[in-house]
Amino acid sequence: MGGKSKNTLLFSASLILLLSLAAAISSPFELHSLLVRPLPSAPALLWSDSDPASNSLLETSELDKVNCNTTLGLQLELHHVDALSSEETPERLFDLRLQRDALRVETIYSQVSKAAARTHPRAPPGKRPGFSSSIISGLAQGSGEYFTRLGVGTPPRYLYMVLDTGSDVIWVQCSPCKKCYSQTDPIFDPTKSRSFSGIPCGSPLCRSLDSSGCNHRRMCLYQVSYGDGSVTFGDFSTETLTFRRNRVGRVALGCGHNNQGLFVGAAGLLGLGRGRLSFPSQTGRQLNRKFSYCLVDRSASSKPSSMVFGDAAIPRTAVFTPLLTNPKLDTFYYIQLLGISVGGTRVPRIRPSLFKIGRDGNGGVIVDSGTSVTRLTRPAYIALRDAFRLGASNLKRAPSFSLFDTCYDFTGKTSVKVPTVVLHFRGADVSLPATNYLIPVDSRGTFCFAFAGTMSGLSIIGNIQQQGFRVAYDLAGSRIGFAPNGCA
Repeated sequence: MGGKSKNTLLFSASLILLLSLAAAISSPFELHSLLVRPLPSAPALLWSDSDPASNSLLETSELDKVNCNTTLGLQLELHHVDALSSEETPERLFDLRLQRDALRVETIYSQVSKAAARTHPRAPPGKRPGFSSSIISGLAQGSGEYFTRLGVGTPPRYLYMVLDTGSDVIWVQCSPCKKCYSQTDPIFDPTKSRSFSGIPCGSPLCRSLDSSGCNHRRMCLYQVSYGDGSVTFGDFSTETLTFRRNRVGRVALGCGHNNQGLFVGAAGLLGLGRGRLSFPSQTGRQLNRKFSYCLVDRSASSKPSSMVFGDAAIPRTAVFTPLLTNPKLDTFYYIQLLGISVGGTRVPRIRPSLFKIGRDGNGGVIVDSGTSVTRLTRPAYIALRDAFRLGASNLKRAPSFSLFDTCYDFTGKTSVKVPTVVLHFRGADVSLPATNYLIPVDSRGTFCFAFAGTMSGLSIIGNIQQQGFRVAYDLAGSRIGFAPNGCA
């Protein structure tokens, strides 16, 4: 009798849930058209003729220096890391992307857990532990998904550099190499640069590292470790960086003489996080702590993605949401997610309380350029998934694929109607194009709902959901903006 009562209760609860979902998506029901395109091949790696990247060297006199009074923006082309693996099949490229994604997300969650467990404050500058086997500076969540080409040194040598909003420390492989991974360009030689300068151990820049270390000449050392086992170690120094025809001087960066890992041909990394050593923080006076990027959908366009620094980075058409602060972690970009709509109606079980930052630093929502698939804390994901499944009940289902548990068979179709999805941030409603949440996973016409659940309290807005928007980081105004159709 007890078992029957339990089954009756479960049946009643399920019926009530289905009825509430059905009522939530009742007419009028909003739909998007999704053009059914196959998995893209690796994009071509082309740079515009106006970019001096085709020249390995340019004299300093040919370039314009960015000064403290500049109001002009620096502009860069971005390319997906897949462009450095042109020999791989589309299926293999997608599989590698999901593997990188899993490593990055796992390490982000590990860093949040460690920060939340930290009960003691950092040691003051004068009482830091001495350097022994390693210095960990910045966070350790992987090497990012997008890269550009910029000049390092004077005269500038143009190198492929990964851009990453989830990292702080800037670094580049340097000769002489005790150990260097394979990269597309020649290894940077600091002895051939007139602007290269080491940083003394006692300087504020060296003390900005989580731990400071010294070599036998009392010059600063650094080390950054990443979640996939990659590592870079060497001298912490200052150098000039050249963005097309604009120079930015005295940027603190790591000159790595011992590096290993999965950096896929890039020479180094440009950290774009919120920490003290990131590029936006270091260039706050020159570029007003503002930058933005627009990531194109590779399956729909051959146009490159782009990044802008300075006042010109902030589009007038953007809707903005305030940046939040996590006292335990200063690198990530936290924003407040209030809810999600499917088919034009709020999903009732997705409440703001699911996305709050706890006192211990757990929870919250971050925007990350290096994570591909958006992760939502599991109760929010299940509610979103169930609402979407109900709204897409007329579409033919397909088996689960990798981390995706909601997939559809669009074989033979050129276009399908799918429910709309809107992310409701504080002060900003962001309506996603259909290509930002239903993506191809093979060449047979299988598409999957590009969200995933996580047992962690932290949710991550990934780059698939950011495609086509100009995402504007206005650190001076403590806000993030989203401008649709921002890649034009």
